[in-house]
Amino acid sequence: MTMQDKLEELAQRHEASRAGGGEAAVERQHARGKLTAHERVERLFDPDSFVELDALTAHNVLEFGLADRRVPGDSVVTGYGTVDGRTVFIYAFDFTVLGGTLSLTAARKINKVQDMATRTGAPIIGIMDSGGARIQEGVDSLAGYGNVFVRNVLASGVVPQISLIMGPSAGGAVYSPAITDFIIMEEGVGQMYITGPDVIRAVTGEVVTHEQLGGATPHTTQSGVAHFAAPGEDECLDIARQLLSFMPSNNEDDPPEFSTDDPADRLCPELREMVPVNPNEPYDVREVIECIVDNGEFLEVHSRWAANIVVGLARFNGRSVGIVSQQPMVLAGTLDINAAIKAARFVRFCDAFNIPIVTLTDVPGYLPGVEQEHSGIIIHGAKLLYAYAEATVPKVSVVTRKSYGGAFLVMSSQMLRGDIGYAWPGAQMAVMGSEGAADIIFRDRIRSAENPDEERQRAIEEYNTQFLNPYIAAARGYIEDVIDPADTRKLIIRALEMLRNKRDTMPPRKHGNIPL
Repeated sequence: MTMQDKLEELAQRHEASRAGGGEAAVERQHARGKLTAHERVERLFDPDSFVELDALTAHNVLEFGLADRRVPGDSVVTGYGTVDGRTVFIYAFDFTVLGGTLSLTAARKINKVQDMATRTGAPIIGIMDSGGARIQEGVDSLAGYGNVFVRNVLASGVVPQISLIMGPSAGGAVYSPAITDFIIMEEGVGQMYITGPDVIRAVTGEVVTHEQLGGATPHTTQSGVAHFAAPGEDECLDIARQLLSFMPSNNEDDPPEFSTDDPADRLCPELREMVPVNPNEPYDVREVIECIVDNGEFLEVHSRWAANIVVGLARFNGRSVGIVSQQPMVLAGTLDINAAIKAARFVRFCDAFNIPIVTLTDVPGYLPGVEQEHSGIIIHGAKLLYAYAEATVPKVSVVTRKSYGGAFLVMSSQMLRGDIGYAWPGAQMAVMGSEGAADIIFRDRIRSAENPDEERQRAIEEYNTQFLNPYIAAARGYIEDVIDPADTRKLIIRALEMLRNKRDTMPPRKHGNIPL
């Protein structure tokens, strides 16, 4: 063969690899409104930056009708490229090849990019569009999954890991995304479940569709498995790019910094009226967040689940920051089991990747009730306490209105190694609210009064004066200062700048034992 002949053969093999399962399979994929694996990868990365790895590998199973279905590249596309100029690794399942099922060969391809990402300190993205384990390969396919899982675990907290669910992800295939930092699901297309509707119907008699069981809606509103739901393929990829823009490439780097035209000393006088004086009156805390962060840009995480707490990513003076805040519009902003789990997970992510944490507190306490107690609010609520106490990144907090009981401690208090704490003039910090406290402390006085209602009101006002105003906490050194709400952005930025080179340590140990 001449060199020209060899080059033509090479081109044909690469063309076969890019064709996946063939023209008919690609047409079926497009008919479902789905891009192919190669098309998704090219849309995600900067133009002409993707370098494919193992493009010509193929499975080794020659029986069970697979001998004539050996496709170069098999069922997964792997490689690396750049997103906004930074290196990112990827593996994307190709549903056009045997339904995107995982073979031992495909698993080894994934393992290679997982290892490369960890060794080089670069994020890794997995695009799931897979029918699960390749049944014809039996235990080899299961072993492949195990090798993927262990690398997910070893990379956790070392490099960011993002999973995009842009097709089915069933059985063992769901555990890999579950270990990663963020899951983005495409609405109406992405599905995750351990056992499918047919098995559930056979075993339990329950009738449910694929979408009802494992679609983006149940997983972003009920289970909390997924962090984001996107209406289409491009939106899925856009969210992944947004997330990457807030993250460092690895746990030894700082997050990227961006120039901003939003002045660091910008005042926010509208905050003086934005939060109602009445501690029981609701308001949307996202308006407060958008007021103080750079250009009002806030990427909320888990927005549809445990909505009584808000977490997400923003920037102060061009630097990435994680934000945690109560949402008084939902359950009055109380902390319940799901809220504690959601916030703890986010705090630990930020701490793993050197992202400072800003906490806005307006919390009446933990949600009371038999269901919460019997479902384990004690152990689940402790997760958030553990996460804040464990975190070594800069931690700045502001009590905007109230902070009662154990929730006062949990929300980034100085007792949990918070660095800088402020409160607004109307803030209330105590064991409990004034009405309940007055009924306990001044019970006898109220009962014996000629007019119990008037005496109770006087007792409440007395309690407010003696216990609830923020100057008491400031006098004890539990907060740094009571501040004008208009100065909130300016003072947060100054605190973060001061804490830029913060170094904190933990006792030597293999790892802690967070109450799971």
